[in-house]
Amino acid sequence: MRTGPAKLPITVYLMLVNTGGEVRPRALPFPHRYPSCLPMPLLPDAPAPGLTDEAVAASRAAHGRNVLTAAAHSGLLATLREVVTEPMFLLLLAACAVYSALGEGAEAMTLGVALLAVAGISVYQEIRSDRALSALRQLTQPRAQVRRNGVVGPVPVEDLVVGDAVLVAEGSRLPADGTVTEPNDFSVDEAILTGEAVAVTKAVGDPVFAGTSTASGSAWLTVTAVGATTKLGRIGQSMEGIVTEKTPLQLQVSRFVLRMAWVGAGAFALVWGINYAHSGNWVTALLFGLTLAMSILPEEIPVAFSSFMALGAARLSRLGVLTKQPQTVESLGSATVICADKTGTLTQESMRVRQLYDGAAARLVPVPGPLAPTAASVLAYARWASETEPFDAMEKAIVDAYATADPAGAASPAPMLHEYSLGGTPPMMTHVRQVNGATLVAGKGAVEHILAVCRPLPAVAAEIRRVAQELSGQGYRVLGVARAAAAGAGFPAEQDDFAWEFLGLVALENPPKANAAAVIQDFLAAGIKVKMITGDFPETAQAIARQVGLPGADTLLTGQQVMALSEAALQQQAPGTAVFARMFPEAKLKVVEALKATGEVVAMTGDGVNDGPALKAAHIGVAMGRRGTEVARRAASLVLVEDDLAGMVTAIAQGRRIYQNFKKAVFYVVSIHIPIVLTVAVPLLAGWPLANLFAPVHIIFLELVMGPTCSIAFENEPAEAGQMRQPPRPLTATFLGRAELGRSLVQGLGIAAAVLGVYYVAMRQGAPVPVVRTLTFATLVFSNLFLTLVNRSFTQSVFQTLRVPNRILWLMLGLTLALLLTTLLLPAAQRLFGFAPVPLAALGWCALAALVGAGWIEGYKALRRTAG
Repeated sequence: MRTGPAKLPITVYLMLVNTGGEVRPRALPFPHRYPSCLPMPLLPDAPAPGLTDEAVAASRAAHGRNVLTAAAHSGLLATLREVVTEPMFLLLLAACAVYSALGEGAEAMTLGVALLAVAGISVYQEIRSDRALSALRQLTQPRAQVRRNGVVGPVPVEDLVVGDAVLVAEGSRLPADGTVTEPNDFSVDEAILTGEAVAVTKAVGDPVFAGTSTASGSAWLTVTAVGATTKLGRIGQSMEGIVTEKTPLQLQVSRFVLRMAWVGAGAFALVWGINYAHSGNWVTALLFGLTLAMSILPEEIPVAFSSFMALGAARLSRLGVLTKQPQTVESLGSATVICADKTGTLTQESMRVRQLYDGAAARLVPVPGPLAPTAASVLAYARWASETEPFDAMEKAIVDAYATADPAGAASPAPMLHEYSLGGTPPMMTHVRQVNGATLVAGKGAVEHILAVCRPLPAVAAEIRRVAQELSGQGYRVLGVARAAAAGAGFPAEQDDFAWEFLGLVALENPPKANAAAVIQDFLAAGIKVKMITGDFPETAQAIARQVGLPGADTLLTGQQVMALSEAALQQQAPGTAVFARMFPEAKLKVVEALKATGEVVAMTGDGVNDGPALKAAHIGVAMGRRGTEVARRAASLVLVEDDLAGMVTAIAQGRRIYQNFKKAVFYVVSIHIPIVLTVAVPLLAGWPLANLFAPVHIIFLELVMGPTCSIAFENEPAEAGQMRQPPRPLTATFLGRAELGRSLVQGLGIAAAVLGVYYVAMRQGAPVPVVRTLTFATLVFSNLFLTLVNRSFTQSVFQTLRVPNRILWLMLGLTLALLLTTLLLPAAQRLFGFAPVPLAALGWCALAALVGAGWIEGYKALRRTAG
């Protein structure tokens, strides 16, 4: 007998069930769907109150927290270890040692400060990235429903302790090892540990393990092991030596930097040898060799990559899109196909019962409205086949319609005696209830399944199918409803074994979301194809597809057709098919694999347990944050917090912006390194009278202004207009293609020509070495400023980009200019850098030369815009 109000404001709904005369509370599935901010008071006759706060503290002290052993490469000390082993740091350390050996205390001290500055910038970037990722982990941190101090409430999984009473339900991941204490139709998918795809039914006293997932039902568990002592934790310890595979872009960055490092090593040996041959002083020759090696190494690129990915993930989180790994940001701009679920993704989450098909009278009845007894039975049995406290939008609509049509019946208790979970292909579910002293068996589900178990006459079945297709063609979600008589005290093992009688159909309205059509158009404009994958009727799916403007809405494959096709045949048909209906997990996975095999970069949305395999297989799995199961969220690489597909448009736009800005940063680094290298190498190799103009102190100055400009200023650049009107980039495309690398090389050569031109003219005019050095260095820094501005866009004019806000970029340019003026005007800095006072007009000529050397690209961009 049920007690209490009709709806309980609790974290996990409880239902009182009559089991052989004993009334006890039973947890219903999906506790994670209830708002996690509300605690749940225990109902009468509930189990023991769980651990007290004191017992929790004692257990945590004895067994530790529920976290796996932290990776050895994390933490501040590990970051410092990585920094001090970076090539640039080692080169600076060697140069500092050489200066000390030469007795140049000021230069040695300056490089010592530079060492700290380089290390500080790297550590700052790592900390900034780690904080962004830590915030993401907090946002995606799963919570478990735990009974403590007599109250059930949400607790972060990492705070679970041995002895805790934990509630798990269908779709949730088990947070720790434990023992089953109170199961309810409870089965567990242990494939993650055993490889077996068949769910294992669990009884009282059976062990369960962290990392496995609830396949059906729900259960209370008592935690027996946490963290590294769990079975999964022990497996994880054996996997610590396995290195995570790098993404294509990471590999490209690593290969590029490695090649440049080898080039730097060769140049270092060449310059050292030439200088030693000229001077006979190996220490001085070593110093100049180190200068060239420092000028070649593009150590800003890997730092920029890490910063762009981590900060990009943090930006997405503020926009309501959570990324599981920062590297996911890299692939967002490559998505070519979006496989979208229908219900709750393209359509509204709420539903309304609009029509009933009365099987006894063979006619349609509008809802709401007066109902004949036979039509009322259709709605009543549909309600009894639903959960007592429904969480699903469809069941909520049925319960609301029944309450409106029969308030007295809805208020009467109908305790559940037995439950058959949703099962079969297509699915059906059954509840055995006690209503007004009688035992009733109510079933609802896919029309095909209901007809299969009811076995009506062929003519009657054909008419039912015709009505179902007619309703589906109008966009309704259609369910079949049936009843059976309970025979004897026991119940059959399978729900299909009842003697079923067809009652009728329930047609639910599930209109498209207001922004669904606009979202589809945004994807199409970005060159991304959209496909609907749903378990609904083909007619319903196609009706919704037409309403949201999905191209190719008339093309259709069902789940059965998908499974009947060979892989080669499906690879031919899947790209040209827009609607996939009556889909089940194996069919969804097969479609995703087929699209991937044709070269598509697939994004897949889903929210249910059965969506897990397809979400995992897709390049970009997208789970819903509110209604999505934990299994779906764990399998996905992105989570849309607001369950709005428009968030995916935002994510793709951000992914394109991040990749585009990263390329700008890389091109900037390549272009500015070329004049630095040539300014050091050309005078020496060409035998100029004033060779070896620059020393490590000059190179480190440039490195200190280039690093933040590359990894901070460019990362903050807004998206360029029209980027969502361009086709997706190929996932395997290199960030430095031949044409793009050629452009960067020509840009660098243009700047090098300007810098070497100032260098050569000043030298030929007989200017002293400090003056030549001052003018050459100033030209190089001015070139850096102009290059930063012109590289903000490869299509738009600099006069357009000047109006685009980026406060960090202007801050970095201002700091660079201020540092340059400090070295030119402050006597102590002049002596340190070997500079001399120069007229303002001479600096003006330097700026003009830099403007020509870096600004010629604007003419090239104008020609490209004119050519179309």
